[in-house]
Amino acid sequence: QVQLVESGGGLVQPGGSLRLSCAGSRIRFGMYNMAWYRQAPGKEREVVAGITPGGATSYADSVKGRFAISRDNVKNTMYLQMNSLRPEDTAVYYCNIWGAPSDDGSWGQGTQVTVSS
Repeated sequence: QVQLVESGGGLVQPGGSLRLSCAGSRIRFGMYNMAWYRQAPGKEREVVAGITPGGATSYADSVKGRFAISRDNVKNTMYLQMNSLRPEDTAVYYCNIWGAPSDDGSWGQGTQVTVSS
């Protein structure tokens, strides 16, 4: 069974920064387009950023210029650098392959990011 573990979340003031990490097991990150997702209370899970095996990236309009996704295929690890954080960034953040079904058993517990004064 694929296992994904997110870490690095926490409480931060507006304008602050966080770096999230995603560690995978029983999955070769280098074979897939990967993505960071987030889910705010009462909202659907949405894609925040995506990255190809070769490192090409894409971002949701809401985070362009503020977030940066990266990956280390050898370490089977993915990262999300989050700068200039805003209260509307508050959500549980998840990692998975791009397009992972919402009911797939690979989804981890996520890591909580709270942006508040």
